[in-house]
Amino acid sequence: MHDYSFLQLFFNTGGAWEHVVAAGQAGTYWYVDVIRAVVRALIGLFAVLLGVPPLVWWERRLLGWMQQRQGPNRVGPFGLLQTIADGVKLLFKEDTNPLAVDKLLFTIAPAIFLIPSLVTPGVIPWGPSPVWGAVAPGISVGVLYLLAWASLAVYGIVMAGWSSNNKYSLLGGLRSSAQMISYELGMGLSILTVALVSGSLDLQKIVERQGYWIWNWNLLWMFPMGFVAFIIYTISMLAETNRAPFDLPEAETELVAGYHTEYTSMKFATFFMGEYANMVITSAINVTLFWGGYHAPIMYLDGSYLGHLVGGIGGAALAVVANVFWLTLKVLAGLYFFIWIRATLPRLRYDMLMTFGWQGILPIALINILIAAFGIALGWGVGAVIWLVVAAIALAAFASSAKSQKFTTATRRNTTLVMNSEAQPYSSNPNHPGRGGQTEPADALSELAASAERREATTSIR
Repeated sequence: MHDYSFLQLFFNTGGAWEHVVAAGQAGTYWYVDVIRAVVRALIGLFAVLLGVPPLVWWERRLLGWMQQRQGPNRVGPFGLLQTIADGVKLLFKEDTNPLAVDKLLFTIAPAIFLIPSLVTPGVIPWGPSPVWGAVAPGISVGVLYLLAWASLAVYGIVMAGWSSNNKYSLLGGLRSSAQMISYELGMGLSILTVALVSGSLDLQKIVERQGYWIWNWNLLWMFPMGFVAFIIYTISMLAETNRAPFDLPEAETELVAGYHTEYTSMKFATFFMGEYANMVITSAINVTLFWGGYHAPIMYLDGSYLGHLVGGIGGAALAVVANVFWLTLKVLAGLYFFIWIRATLPRLRYDMLMTFGWQGILPIALINILIAAFGIALGWGVGAVIWLVVAAIALAAFASSAKSQKFTTATRRNTTLVMNSEAQPYSSNPNHPGRGGQTEPADALSELAASAERREATTSIR
């Protein structure tokens, strides 16, 4: 039997570990597998945690650039140390608990919110290797693993809102739970569409099926079914992470700070870290499912091609670096999308958000997965034709519905002023209480006079 060295087995040089497994001697070198598993777990953990401070700085700089202001630029060069200063400040702030809170639930809620974002990266692949391709490579039910952990994060938010004994916190927790449950349905169906098209629940196999040509990525594969699933997932990931325009659980104009209103010091920092870690994770999942994962958009820049081109240990190292580079670049593109949307779109009204989830995202996701199944069974062309027919019928039905009038006519309440196309003379109304010295259009003055007459008539009757 070949006497393998520790480094050969640890780095799986030349497929050394596969040879040991095939020979039935994996038990002899069990300590190598244990050390490698610990190292992989630390890589996945620190990749998320150490990525949060740069992400916070990047978001603040980008928002400043988009809104024509400076952003952080004092602490360190280009403000790079501002996030570290904020972290130190939160670390040394006094940690207070309100008197009427449920202390146990209030204390563990931030940890419950953070844990799913630290465990989920375990199945996200960063390479094709069955030994070093992920924190836990070769998990055959990786998609189910993602869905299971994603559904647990809401418990931390609900517990935080309930245990705070604060109406604003409770409303924020209830909003978040309803929002996450609503959009998890569409997100789950979009992920299952990818699993259906790929024929596997293993994320490494899903990435390998997409390959290194951009037209084979699930974003474009079996168009438009894959593209619709991508759009649904992208919208749902904004809602899942409570990011604008779906940040209703933290609406400061309505709920102070939502479910974490009563939290201070490192408990608040844990919620803050969990939100940004979730941004990284959902972007990585998006990249894995729809953007080809760690593959390059063309073969000649892909890690596998470059590795075979160079050959040897140098080629293997180059392949790893290229895979991590492309995965990181795509995740950064997804994070830029998060920030761009926050700087662009206003916050939705809560009833609009829920209506959009239940009456918009969910039906489209259900129809899309059914048509994808028809496309797999009958061919891509048949699926595309079915999609076009269904879309045409849906658009025709919507155009003839009452809801479409909201987009084609300017409907306003009777109490609002009707703006005419022609210019109207303005006159002052100094005697009106609360409106003294203001100038108002003639229509407004007549409406005010009619309202005053109605009030006088009502008063006289009483």
